[in-house]
Amino acid sequence: MMLAMAGFSFNDATIKTLDGALPSGQILAIRGLFAVLFFLPLLLRQRLFGRLSEALLPIVLFRALMELGGTIAFLAALVHLPFASISAILQSLPLAVTLGAALVFREPVGWRRWLAICIGFGGVLLVVRPGAESFQAVSLLVVLAVCFAAARDLSTRAMPETLPSLLVSASTVLLGAVGGAALVLVQGNWVPMEMVQVRTLAMAAAFMLIAQLFIVLAMRSGEVAFVVPFRYTNLLWAIALGLLLFDEVPDAWTLSGAAVIVITGLYTLYRETRRRAGRTDPVVAARL
Repeated sequence: MMLAMAGFSFNDATIKTLDGALPSGQILAIRGLFAVLFFLPLLLRQRLFGRLSEALLPIVLFRALMELGGTIAFLAALVHLPFASISAILQSLPLAVTLGAALVFREPVGWRRWLAICIGFGGVLLVVRPGAESFQAVSLLVVLAVCFAAARDLSTRAMPETLPSLLVSASTVLLGAVGGAALVLVQGNWVPMEMVQVRTLAMAAAFMLIAQLFIVLAMRSGEVAFVVPFRYTNLLWAIALGLLLFDEVPDAWTLSGAAVIVITGLYTLYRETRRRAGRTDPVVAARL
């Protein structure tokens, strides 16, 4: 999981080094093309080409569309916001997934977890700081990206267990490339690229491939309660990369908000673990 979070962080930092020189659609299209090329040998090795029709299942396409929407919102904010601030807001994803599971799947959520969710989103407000002089409206795009990502993760739960994770990841990457190309065609804003920019996007695709592979391995081979907390190492990578590559020092509000989000996220996971352990006792489960 820590390797996966490092892969995602380095992918984001690599894209951020482009400093807005390329439009989001072009970034999605070129990075996605490289990612598809990287995925092809893996699909061949797993002999999944005979099952490509499964990539067209409605739930798979919906997940890919949510990933695409979240990526577009994220890329639009990446150029304008400090790296650590973006990562701090993204740490609210587990809270958003818990909220979505309660609303969509009617999963039982006790008052303690509802309170943790509310406090966690209060931490998001500390980072965003609406109404303050330092408020940037573009930070709301990161909140939108979290909403898309939560829908993506919730749709993953509804997928057939027999559906290979590698096929899902590959179809998501492919739709991202197609969606990026379509966005460029609609906006008509293709920018001629220098070789260094092409290499940068290829490097970002490699980091994304690493992240996708290791997160699948982590979630399928480890206990969820043990593995998921290591998602928060993404914040450490973001702070370190922001400082080293972009000379960004997170302020006290961002660090405080991040701490609130992480603590409430870990507490929510703890209560979820307790709830699963208490499923045999409906009374105990309802209290959690």
